[in-house]
Amino acid sequence: MKIVLFGTGTFAVPALERLGAHISLVVTQPDRPSGRHMRLQLSPVKLKAIELGIEVEAPERSRAPEFVERLQREQADFLLVASYGQILSEAVLNGAHRGGINLHGSILPKYRGAAPIQRCLENSDAETGVTLMQMDRGMDTGDIIETARTPIGPDETYGELQDRLAILAADLAETWSERIAQDDYPRTPQNSTEATLAPKIDRAETELTLTRDATNEYNRFRAFTPSPAAFLSTRFGRLKLRQIRHSDLAGTPGAIVALNPNVVVACTAGGLQLIEVQPEGKRQMEGRAWANGVRLRIGDNLLA
Repeated sequence: MKIVLFGTGTFAVPALERLGAHISLVVTQPDRPSGRHMRLQLSPVKLKAIELGIEVEAPERSRAPEFVERLQREQADFLLVASYGQILSEAVLNGAHRGGINLHGSILPKYRGAAPIQRCLENSDAETGVTLMQMDRGMDTGDIIETARTPIGPDETYGELQDRLAILAADLAETWSERIAQDDYPRTPQNSTEATLAPKIDRAETELTLTRDATNEYNRFRAFTPSPAAFLSTRFGRLKLRQIRHSDLAGTPGAIVALNPNVVVACTAGGLQLIEVQPEGKRQMEGRAWANGVRLRIGDNLLA
């Protein structure tokens, strides 16, 4: 059995580890500048592939003819795609005997698109999962091979849920890889009338709004943590939110309604406990330390 894995983010790493002995080539996104000093960063998948001694390709455009030719020479049984970051052309999908097999972080046809895990948290879903699917020319529209489901914890964040789903994804890939290579696997068409979309997160979406319901804003915090990171715009500047919890304490939106044991700021209904925060240009700190530093008192308002 020979597999080519297309992946970039941490979601793909457990599947790479689990099937590494059968993966002849890893395809990932090119190294990108990141961090304060904009140094080139290798993707999590590339780092793991190097550790495992697997050859890596990082084409700027996977549809480029020279890369398609390289892929065809591999003569893989199938392409395993997880958290790659580029739309694969038909020529690429045809570059393996069984085409592309995708590990998608939702219960399809719900949440087709780039951010299924984040959108299910934003919408306060109680359950999600991973779908193993046959790729076609559409956006996550291909036939379903199998779906694994799991409940979502009430305080689970995007990072925590993604790590759990990555293990489910690896389980599915390991269970079905031999049968896929032998063309002995089911393909059930999706019901497109039930489809919903999960577009990529825009940074402008990550600002929480205290004039909304606290439950709504807490779910948005969970969806954007640890990345791209939720924040509040306050009269003291932008405040990144690293760890918060929902609170039943209420008051005027933006008002400080508690300082101990945690700082609580009111929303339209309920409030948010600010447990760990990061003020603009400063290190991460406890919410209480930040409140003490800006001399907050009960009744003070963060908005004005």
